[in-house]
Amino acid sequence: MATASRRVKQFDIDPAVLDAQVSAAVSMFSDAELADALNSSVRDITPGQIVNAIVDSVDERTGMVVMDIGGKSEGSIAVAEFGETLPVKGQTYEVFYDGLDENDTAIISKRRADRLRAWERVSQKYKEGDEIQGVCTRKIKGGLLVDVEGVNVFLPASQVNLRRTHDISDFINEPVRARIIKIDQERMNIVISRRKLLEEERQKQKEFLLSDIQEGQIRKGVVKNIADFGVFVDLGGIDGLLHITDMTWGRINHPSEMLQLDQELEVKVLRVDMERERIALGLKQKQASPWEGIEARYPVASKHVGEVVNIMSYGAFVKLEDGVEGLVHISEMSWTRRVNHPSELVKSGDKVEVVVLEYNKEKQEISLGMKQAETNPWDLVEEHYPLGTVIEGTVRNLTSYGAFVEIEEGIDGLLHVSDMSWTKKITHPSEMVKKGDKLRCVVLSVDTQKKRIALGFKQLANDPWMDHIPNNYHVGDLLTGTVTKITNFGAFVKLEDDLEGLLHISELSDHKIQSPEDVVRPGMKIEVRVIRVDTEDRKIGLSFVHADYEENKPILEAMLRDRDKPKAPAEGAGA
Repeated sequence: MATASRRVKQFDIDPAVLDAQVSAAVSMFSDAELADALNSSVRDITPGQIVNAIVDSVDERTGMVVMDIGGKSEGSIAVAEFGETLPVKGQTYEVFYDGLDENDTAIISKRRADRLRAWERVSQKYKEGDEIQGVCTRKIKGGLLVDVEGVNVFLPASQVNLRRTHDISDFINEPVRARIIKIDQERMNIVISRRKLLEEERQKQKEFLLSDIQEGQIRKGVVKNIADFGVFVDLGGIDGLLHITDMTWGRINHPSEMLQLDQELEVKVLRVDMERERIALGLKQKQASPWEGIEARYPVASKHVGEVVNIMSYGAFVKLEDGVEGLVHISEMSWTRRVNHPSELVKSGDKVEVVVLEYNKEKQEISLGMKQAETNPWDLVEEHYPLGTVIEGTVRNLTSYGAFVEIEEGIDGLLHVSDMSWTKKITHPSEMVKKGDKLRCVVLSVDTQKKRIALGFKQLANDPWMDHIPNNYHVGDLLTGTVTKITNFGAFVKLEDDLEGLLHISELSDHKIQSPEDVVRPGMKIEVRVIRVDTEDRKIGLSFVHADYEENKPILEAMLRDRDKPKAPAEGAGA
């Protein structure tokens, strides 16, 4: 009725009069008859169809557009569905008809009609495998929506790029080319792959590149991946490996110190493996090797200052210039110090003076020495410490055969046990000295080739075997002494300070005994007779006389108790 009222205006009929007439006519019909009349008015329009609709009115206040779809039926559509252009009364648009609501108003949508028409157009124009172009509109779960001629198609995240993209949001509002991999007509859904298209193009580029690339060429590329051992450079269709050892003539710990992702650079093709489709690249090879003319810059025996760049257990690497490093072996670090590890003398970053010892140009190796840059102190030992020189040193170490005495830093002399005393029988140097003792000694000999100095302690005093002992000890003399130690062949008896005589087991008793301890014990005071004075072998032979001294009573009682103890039965004997 409202539609009729509006249309009569063009015939100059009073709407009020017409409405009254229409109302009177309507009142003549029952509700059922009226419903049938309304249904018959849209009998030729089926829900789910796209129909033509005429703009009847535009209400900018409510933002709604009233549209006539024919058959005395109309519906409303939001102004927003028309885009930026405001519709004008009388214009015709395609809308999607979805039936009537409870107020018998047509449910229509221009946007839905536009989408259906776009889908029809795109689905008819393209098929699976075709290349399409569109613009990424927004990010959704699992990927991106791409507008292709008004239809939103799905670009999965895994299909966005050749390599996994960290943030696919970077593609929003950007144009993309892709390959259609699936069309679902029922669900009106299209899935596309940009990666597939890129792979196809990359394959073509790779085939061209492999047919054109040659060793020795300079090529442009882009860093696509960085690993500990090097970087992969995209040459356009195929990646080449730029190993860390081919990046610089100098030393780097990680490729990221020189290059970064997506960096463009020029590289030299070193090797091409057509079968495995592998390309080795070099960056340092674009420049001359620093090893060219090395002999002229660093001749053997020349002295230079370098920087310690690496320390190993066997030595230290010293950089002479970028790309030229030499090894200072641990044995070439000091003339005098016993170096257990290079870190005792140097650390990374230290500036050190070195001498070139030798080359291996094929292996690009230089042997360097630190000690050769200094004067060898052993060359001056004979001058500084001639024979007979009395020195003062510190006992640095003890061995079973003597004591090492530090004369100056790095210069040790050996004080042998045989040179510690003229008269005392010494079995270990700890009986005379201990580590850290300050000691005066005499230089006995110097061997600069073997780097040895022999020292003597007893030589500080006169040899008592030359005058004192022969003048004071004679065969047949009765002497009193103290047993100091027992051996399997006899006992040593202290006659005076640092002078001992040997009481052989055969001289302890008139009859055969099993052990010297059957007659004497350490600490026992005894009387002996001198039976031999040998100045050449520096020995005094003694014979046992007696041990009848009051102070020996506790020792003698202990000997009797030991003698009276029952002996244990032999192993395996019966009860």
